[in-house]
Amino acid sequence: MNRKIENLLLESLEKSDLEQKIENVDELIKIERPKESTHGHFSTNLARQLPRYLKMPPQKIANTIVDHLPERPELIDKVEIKGPGFINFFLTKKALQSIINEIKAERNEFGKNNKGKDKKTIVEFVSANPTGPLTVGHGRQAVLGDCVARILDWNGYDVHREYYYNDAGRQMRILGCSTYFRYRQLLGFDEEIPEDYYQGEYIKDVAQQIVDEFGDKYKEDKDAQIFREYAEKAVFADINNTLKSLGIEFDEYFNEKNLYESGKIDKVLEEFEEIGASYEKDGAIWFKGSEYGAEDDRVLWKSVADEATYRLPDMAYHKTKFERGFDRIVDIFGADHHATYPDVLAGLRALGLDVAKVEVIIHQFVTLMRGDEKVKMSPEKQIM
Repeated sequence: MNRKIENLLLESLEKSDLEQKIENVDELIKIERPKESTHGHFSTNLARQLPRYLKMPPQKIANTIVDHLPERPELIDKVEIKGPGFINFFLTKKALQSIINEIKAERNEFGKNNKGKDKKTIVEFVSANPTGPLTVGHGRQAVLGDCVARILDWNGYDVHREYYYNDAGRQMRILGCSTYFRYRQLLGFDEEIPEDYYQGEYIKDVAQQIVDEFGDKYKEDKDAQIFREYAEKAVFADINNTLKSLGIEFDEYFNEKNLYESGKIDKVLEEFEEIGASYEKDGAIWFKGSEYGAEDDRVLWKSVADEATYRLPDMAYHKTKFERGFDRIVDIFGADHHATYPDVLAGLRALGLDVAKVEVIIHQFVTLMRGDEKVKMSPEKQIM
């Protein structure tokens, strides 16, 4: 029904010669269901979108559109103009009943359309660090992100599902060290694993694989890459299996490590320096976020530790989304990103990118209870 009303509006604009003065008119037409039944079955604010093109008040535009609407007595019972340019459509009983026949005829294809035709869209979701199995909270985001991707696909968008794979930085080093400690314990060394390391049973399983294959070969080599590599591989396999059990598959897993190896991290720092969007203070490189819409300036690179904070890779990663030609960029984040994603948007804005293309959906955490106590969801105590 939305499409039928959209076609009526397009015909009206063509008959009234208004269409010639409007750019991308298809994108301006939005059909909605009014909150109040007295405002009709469908409504559009199209007349309120056109003054900048037509140099006319919304009320006059609305009158012109309604005056040139083609007669469809089997579809439209009446049309009303309300407020400053809202056009409300009242359907006939016959039209309302015909929708049932359309549903029966089209079955599972009912409502499918090409509104997003030729619009390349990326939906990033889950993107959990490969440091432990997915939690129920991650599962919730996986389902949410997959639903968003399916809705966009249903509306004709060219959808690319992506998981940002954080395989660089401090957390991955801790994953490797955690595996090393468990490896030593399995070899009989009486050592306590530090509290800030990953404590989960899955770490022991990975360590046991290394013991079975290499014995005590690496008992004195804490920095051996094998600990991180084995742990990362095992965790990622578990994540992938969990997602597949939910019927969710990604088109691409984008590795954070690639941002470093390809020089994209350095490139962003260079660009910020060139445009004066960064400065050095207290042994760190800061981004002038407050000048680009963020609340405060933020540290991008800790010179003492010689490593980036997580905002910098996130900025570089999102820059690739623009470079890859996506017209619509959808990010699904948990509530813990509420205060951080504005900084990434500020960085993109500083780089001259159109942040209007970015849509951020924040979902709340899942709280599980066992009796009167909250159950912790973390790599230390897994639920899934």
